[in-house]
Amino acid sequence: MQKITPNLWFNRNAKEAVDFYISVFSEGKIISTSRYPTEGLADFQKEFAGDVLAINFEIGGHAFTAINADNTFTPNASVSFSVMLKTKEEVNALWEKLLDGGSVLMPLQKYDFSEHYGWLSDKYGVSWQMIALGDVPITQKIVPSFMFTGTNAGKAQEAINFYISVFKEAKVGDIFRYPKGSEPDKEGTIAHSVITLEDQSFIAMDSAQKHEFNFNEGVSLNISCKDQEEIDYYWEKLSVVPEAEQCGWLKDKYGVSWQINPENMEELIQRPGAFQKMMGMKKIIIAEF
Repeated sequence: MQKITPNLWFNRNAKEAVDFYISVFSEGKIISTSRYPTEGLADFQKEFAGDVLAINFEIGGHAFTAINADNTFTPNASVSFSVMLKTKEEVNALWEKLLDGGSVLMPLQKYDFSEHYGWLSDKYGVSWQMIALGDVPITQKIVPSFMFTGTNAGKAQEAINFYISVFKEAKVGDIFRYPKGSEPDKEGTIAHSVITLEDQSFIAMDSAQKHEFNFNEGVSLNISCKDQEEIDYYWEKLSVVPEAEQCGWLKDKYGVSWQINPENMEELIQRPGAFQKMMGMKKIIIAEF
């Protein structure tokens, strides 16, 4: 089981988005679908009664969850997904499909760091980086990538050290730093780095360029916990914004959103009255289900 799963927030069109991603990526499939209850909803949720709540799906061997909600949050480029491919032809084909209705963030072309690379935002606001690796072995096809911008710019190294301390199975891989003359990025801050958390790869980078976005709930990370003790552990380590604590959601010191849930949350939420109980919780308490 994938320990850490990216959750994508959609504005009433999660099923449409999931169908799109499955059509675009190889090895795509829906794992499960949950629905809102038909009663006991808050006023702002009543329009969703009986509708899709969340879809667990897989693309490129990586698990995701699509959240079907409103327009409160929108994914942005602070969290993107790097797609590792072998050839330029594979990159070009995927680029063309994902760009339909989307926008270019960095043109698809040769860069100092890559023979063939591009960055785009798709029509749902989800950001993708595509790179041709040639003969370099691909161990994880889709890698979540975090850009530390604004007040977070220059904090990627600090964040890496923090996450390495939180997760019990963790290690730092390659780190490439900005050289002198990279202004506004400071010399020595992180241009690109790879870390491994719970056998999953993640990318972290700094960017002092002017950006109109930062971390938000549009992309969150769900940690699947084996028991209440593990839920308590991650909650204590990560949560620093009390007003963001709701239904198992929290924010860490960098503004990254996490969901701390039991492994069997999908089963628990189907129990009578469970959805209402969850809505009244901050940290998830398994025994109350």
